[in-house]
Amino acid sequence: MAKKKVSKSPEAAVDYSKDPINAKLTPSEKVDLLRQMVRIRRFETVSLKYYQQGKMGGFLHLYIGQESVAVGTISLLGEHDHVITAYRDHGHALAVGMSMNECMAELFGKKTGCSKGKGGSMHYFAPDKNYWGGHGIVAGQTPLGAGLAFALKYKGLTGCCLCYLGDGAVNQGAYHEALNLAELWDLPVIYVIENNGYSMGTSQERSSAHSHKGLAARAEAYGMEWDQINGEDLYEVRARTQKAIDRAHHESRPTVLEIDTYRYKGHSVADANAEKYRTKEEIQRYMNEHDPLTCWKDQLIAEGIVSEEDFKNLMKEAGDEAEAAAQFAQQSPYPDESEMLDDIYWEVDNQTEAGRTGRHFFH
Repeated sequence: MAKKKVSKSPEAAVDYSKDPINAKLTPSEKVDLLRQMVRIRRFETVSLKYYQQGKMGGFLHLYIGQESVAVGTISLLGEHDHVITAYRDHGHALAVGMSMNECMAELFGKKTGCSKGKGGSMHYFAPDKNYWGGHGIVAGQTPLGAGLAFALKYKGLTGCCLCYLGDGAVNQGAYHEALNLAELWDLPVIYVIENNGYSMGTSQERSSAHSHKGLAARAEAYGMEWDQINGEDLYEVRARTQKAIDRAHHESRPTVLEIDTYRYKGHSVADANAEKYRTKEEIQRYMNEHDPLTCWKDQLIAEGIVSEEDFKNLMKEAGDEAEAAAQFAQQSPYPDESEMLDDIYWEVDNQTEAGRTGRHFFH
């Protein structure tokens, strides 16, 4: 059974609401952070309903319970900051500003989806929002995150790449190769381990060897900065992630962040053992005591910014939006068979010499 992990840093008792990045938040901006988390929660619950009705194919990896991680970190990004993630990608997509319509339509495999119905749940993309997926290969996005950071440095842009991965991905060779290059080349990449306690159906304690410091401490082997963050506290997520962003922006240095969180559902909806490798009591305890929506809502109530009624209204509005997106998706057309090979290979789409001949020529 996974145990609830909290930040082990001496800073754990700090009031992060007073951190400069949080102190300048306006009441409306704080409500918007709550709205974003609520929208992710309602999008996921509506998606689950239609998946269980057989309206969607493929996999469905839900982000329910982890909303504060995507919202808290992405809320800090600017013009030249980029995001890349793994297959549990819906939360990040909505946090960068993708619409529910394009995200829901992709789940239904429709032409109006963000990947034209060809990617499905695990492959959301929005290059116009500096959002580069959505990747189904475990840790496959981690070298790409280093590549995005390399491009920023090469172009002389002040920016960073937030590269998200699950706790199970830290044991993949590609991740360690990416850390090695990021440190060697001083790349402005921030690896965010969303530690929800389980690698598919195996607890972290049984799958990942590490010291008492946690998974992010492996960064010490590369001489890299790292931190461990309590993911249910949105103020803490923002304050401590901002330090990593400042390091990337001003020093062109990488960081590994481990943000402790929890997923309420299984690894995917196809995970029939979600309540066998962990107890119902454990799941309920997290929902009752550590839910990020409840924690942030209660914080804003204590600050006199929202009421319980306001929260109910936000939930209803987001639920209505998600249902409308599902209707939009169902009414949208499927991709035509003639488009099957479109958007697969840039050289073919643009009829370059390599695309016409199947051969690349290097000069």
